[in-house]
Amino acid sequence: MKRIIPMAGILLAAWLVVNNPLSNTYVASLVDNRESITVSKESNLLETIESNAKKYRIDAVDAKIDPVWKAIPGINGLEVDIKASYSKMKKDGVFDEHKLVYKQLKPKVHLNDLSASPIYKGNPDKKMVSFLINVAWGNEYLPDILATLKKQNVKASFFLEGRWVQKNPELAKMIVEAGHEVGNHSYTHPDMSKISEAKIREEIIKTNDVIEATTGKKVTWLAPPSGYFNDAVVRIAKEQKLGTLMWSVDTIDWQKPSPDVLLQRVMSKVHNGAMILMHPTESTSSSLDELITQIKQKDLEINTVTEMLSEERSMSDNE
Repeated sequence: MKRIIPMAGILLAAWLVVNNPLSNTYVASLVDNRESITVSKESNLLETIESNAKKYRIDAVDAKIDPVWKAIPGINGLEVDIKASYSKMKKDGVFDEHKLVYKQLKPKVHLNDLSASPIYKGNPDKKMVSFLINVAWGNEYLPDILATLKKQNVKASFFLEGRWVQKNPELAKMIVEAGHEVGNHSYTHPDMSKISEAKIREEIIKTNDVIEATTGKKVTWLAPPSGYFNDAVVRIAKEQKLGTLMWSVDTIDWQKPSPDVLLQRVMSKVHNGAMILMHPTESTSSSLDELITQIKQKDLEINTVTEMLSEERSMSDNE
């Protein structure tokens, strides 16, 4: 009996503790505090992201016509995506600029909005360059060039002469099947600044037609032979929905330079948005692998003219 009484007292005390309104209030306060701490932590993280967003914003740049470099494409701006960034940081609850998520902002003026003008280079804020490979001869070097581009996982833009395409349809198809871009290099390789407007139009349209019939690809760029053009060439090209391309870096590979000379010539001048002119020559074929390696070491991406002149900004462009 004496043992039962103390046991009953313990049970009664336990019951009172569990059912004591003050105990319930205390436990509830612990839960409330934990929730308030979590909410406060999340709120602070969101506020930190919002307050820092302006610091990481990059305004879009409009396309423009430069008095020296002529048409220069615009480039998208960057803005922090606050919700996406918060979701990425929420787990750790700590602001981390490396986990910021961006959305791109379009410029107000686009390349197609500009009056007819040649293009020599891309936007200087874009860490990308392009190879412009003009093809009217040099068949024996094309397979090695294509093999090197494949090895290095690089896409280039090949500008094909119309007559060459008709004589070498399988090579033209091989270029396209390898994932490269093809463009217009005239039909008969004339000095386009010295022919009539009717002949300019014929050269452009005939080449467009033969390239599309052979490869299935529509053409969007014209590279006039030897870089010879006048206002009529650029205007007629635009009427045919083609942009007229020049270059900002020249390999001068037709002079048969040694690999060292060619590499020095290009690497001393390469820049963001560079358009690098080359041909299927022995000099280019033997230099290309090392040239690509050195360009990549400068943290420059190599891609087609269309990609390089687009307004899309790679995430490395804001570093």
